Amino acid sequence: MNRKTGVTSDHIIEVVSGKTSLRLRRIGYRDPESGKRHEFLTNHFRLSPKTIADIYKERWKIELFFKEIKQNLRIKSFVGNSENAVLIQIYTALTVYLLLAYQKFLSRPGLSVQQLFQLIQLNLLGAAPLEELLNPRRRKNENSYNLSLLDWVA
Repeated sequence: MNRKTGVTSDHIIEVVSGKTSLRLRRIGYRDPESGKRHEFLTNHFRLSPKTIADIYKERWKIELFFKEIKQNLRIKSFVGNSENAVLIQIYTALTVYLLLAYQKFLSRPGLSVQQLFQLIQLNLLGAAPLEELLNPRRRKNENSYNLSLLDWVA
């Protein structure tokens, strides 16, 4: 088929189960960037094969996004039952997640969003600024007033 679009095949198939049959369209697609081969089944016969492949690729990105959100947001129960209460909690969790993802982008590369969340959670009531938590400096064993215990012994 057309190598520029990545579409390798476009077939109409019939799936039969007992007395029932179903006509489907099977589209073969090779991703030009990764080289991976995919096959998509659909009941859309009017759309072009490239459009169907693009729809499935975008749908997969959305699925991965929601999978990551579900794993990282940790919404265990909702405080309210109304639609508004649920939406507020989801928006709040999404905002926190996006802020953490942005902070991850700004901080050292080896820190995951989950590790960043745990670090902040453990130091929530501490007085240390976030910058110090993310980039700890090596300090000498000095107290904050620069006093030594030997100064008090006379």
